[in-house]
Amino acid sequence: MSYRGMLAAERAELIELLRGLTEQEWETPSLCAGWRVRDVVGHLLTDTLGPLDYAAAAARHRGSVDRINNALAASFAGLPTAQLVHMFEHESGRLSRFSPRLMLSDLLVHQQDIRRPLRRPRTIAPDRLIAVLSYPDPFAFPGKRTKGLRFIATDVDWAWGDGPEVRGPGEAIALAVVGRSVVLDELTGGGVPELRRRCC
Repeated sequence: MSYRGMLAAERAELIELLRGLTEQEWETPSLCAGWRVRDVVGHLLTDTLGPLDYAAAAARHRGSVDRINNALAASFAGLPTAQLVHMFEHESGRLSRFSPRLMLSDLLVHQQDIRRPLRRPRTIAPDRLIAVLSYPDPFAFPGKRTKGLRFIATDVDWAWGDGPEVRGPGEAIALAVVGRSVVLDELTGGGVPELRRRCC
């Protein structure tokens, strides 16, 4: 499947999840520090902006990815939940058409940021998981966590890097390399202590 196809499938799974959430679940803290579920969805609505709108936001926040993300998430997060879902379903895709590979990595991780605290697990399609493992979100600076380590997924055919090994489910590896320390206990191998140090 193409990156655009995988992105569409990933978005459809998240829409199905969001439609079934209670108002209390929308207020649940996600794995993103300081962000509730609604804030994560607000962040994902960045994909409703055009390139010029995003460039203007970047200029206002002097190019800081963290400040841009927080400001844009806050600008959407106060909307009614039904409107958040409607916008995510019908208005997303403006930025991601320029980089579906990047948006897939961002979306898959953020879907897990939502699902794990809500105890709503899923089986991620292997092609999507391998795509994200092979191209983690560069704006999360994965290189500072992965350098000098070898990562081996135990549930899909994927391995990368050289050095002490880190083994485990592909989803846990995908989250760990972008800084989600909650998954570290799901990983094994001689490289885990160093990865834990880098994540913490």
